[in-house]
Amino acid sequence: MIEVEHLSKVYGTTAAIKDITFKVNTGEILGFLGPNGAGKTTTMRILAGYLPATKGRATVANYEVHENSMAVRQRIGYLPETPPLYPEMSVVGFLDFVAQIKGIPAGDRPQKVESAIKRCNLVEKRHTLIRKLSKGFRQRVGIAQAIVHDPPVIILDEPTVGLDPRQIIEVRHLIKSLAGSHTIILSTHILPEVSTTCNRIAIINQGEVVATNTPESLLSQMNAGGGYELEVEGTLETTQWALQSVEGVTLVQSLDDDPSVTAAGRHRFQVSVDEQKGRDIAAAIVGAGLGLYAMRPTGASLEDVFLKLTTKESPVSDNDQPLQDSMDRLEIEDRHTHESIEGEHGKIH
Repeated sequence: MIEVEHLSKVYGTTAAIKDITFKVNTGEILGFLGPNGAGKTTTMRILAGYLPATKGRATVANYEVHENSMAVRQRIGYLPETPPLYPEMSVVGFLDFVAQIKGIPAGDRPQKVESAIKRCNLVEKRHTLIRKLSKGFRQRVGIAQAIVHDPPVIILDEPTVGLDPRQIIEVRHLIKSLAGSHTIILSTHILPEVSTTCNRIAIINQGEVVATNTPESLLSQMNAGGGYELEVEGTLETTQWALQSVEGVTLVQSLDDDPSVTAAGRHRFQVSVDEQKGRDIAAAIVGAGLGLYAMRPTGASLEDVFLKLTTKESPVSDNDQPLQDSMDRLEIEDRHTHESIEGEHGKIH
């Protein structure tokens, strides 16, 4: 449904994104994960037809974004980080207005607006002025305007930023409910967002995609072998002796603050092994006559994967602000030029 090939965007001499390639399958939710300033928003804006790329190509619903910008915009729903809302309009009035500018025929608009309101759980707020809504409900209205024309592709840029924990959970459930009938790109720097919502993850750092896979595959690749935390009725020495018979064990270390202090003779140990050999480890402990009270697998978390893949990021200093301001000005000029060219193109045809 979405294919990005060798996409780059350069502002002056600064590359916001560099030769990125990824794809999103039909009905899938892709988490576009990266630290602030990694290039997530730039990529989203290019896919939405808001900005032209410097190099490369992007295809949405079989339309090339640069060559068929208007066709692409008709087939996507886009929620920028700050929802584009009119605070003095009611929820239903605003969504009807959005439906009009998105070209939905007058006879179909009431049904489309009503469907968006129900899907985003806005029924009780339909006649409320947007300025009177909480931030969580305003975010729901932002998602509703993105789906009111029932597009096959939805692009969400930081959809839960600034929300409280309950609102975050509600918006995540809403996004998951849209999967299957829509293909979704979810841009975020919040790790729980992707682990609870997305089918696959693309991690971007300093403008480059450094990994693309399912959360489970990324974790298994980083863990490589395996590890276990044990609670054993025995000392470090006896546990090490018992596990000598298990091939591939590379480390047995105590997790107790003071190995000489026991709780009913029990100690906690970390075992590292080249392969998943939980059965062999348990058999060796029990076979040596040691009591095995607990055994749980351990490994890297998604946070560990993210930190490992983004450790090259340099902290933003105060001196970077003039550069950011310059990039913002260049982006505005770039967008206006793109819109002007599109306008002239429309006149010719």
